[in-house]
Amino acid sequence: MIDLYYWPTPNGHKVTIFLEEAGLAYRIKPVDITKGDQFKPEFLAISPNNRMPAIVDRAPADGGAPVALFESGAILVYLAEKTGRLFPADLHARARTLQWLFWQVGGLGPMAGQNHHFAKYAPAKIPYAIERYRNETGRLYGVMDGQLAKTPYLAGEYSIADIACYPWIVPHEDQGQDLHDFPHLKRWFEAIRSRPAVVRAYAAGGPYERTRLDFTALEREILFGQTAERGGAK
Repeated sequence: MIDLYYWPTPNGHKVTIFLEEAGLAYRIKPVDITKGDQFKPEFLAISPNNRMPAIVDRAPADGGAPVALFESGAILVYLAEKTGRLFPADLHARARTLQWLFWQVGGLGPMAGQNHHFAKYAPAKIPYAIERYRNETGRLYGVMDGQLAKTPYLAGEYSIADIACYPWIVPHEDQGQDLHDFPHLKRWFEAIRSRPAVVRAYAAGGPYERTRLDFTALEREILFGQTAERGGAK
């Protein structure tokens, strides 16, 4: 059984998609990031960076003690190696998969995340910041579109690289992007969106989806006013 510490964000969706694709048993431990659950000592013991998702694998492959893990990219690699699913054994294909996974972790996720923040959540609209991150997100979409013009999926076959990237494309309209400008990316997006495991993964997050689009002052402070002390560092 996998305990999944989760909230329905793009990084949270990555893990539920893989778990559904692989057919692994899991139970969701909700981490309501608008209420400060990510700062509770019991969660920090698993995820010292006070970010979800995190997992505890209570039945690791070696039969030993439970494995606790944070960082969505590391979780995807761990689960893929545990199951032998969606992570090719061939050296070249494996290297391609890893490079696109790290591309998402280091580029697409952070840039799209800043795009969301400055366009939707920042208390003051800063045109330079909005344009900067919207344009960089568009550039990254173009990188994906170029790759997907050559291969059906990012590393050739459907893999953890696609699972990592897909949830960051779901909110493309909020990012100021039109998928019709990226036809190969659009084809890829629609193919993944229709996968039964992806449908199930998003349904699993449904009970935790936010119905309000705004944040209270306290929620905003919790989400965007983090300090070293709040994060658990001294």
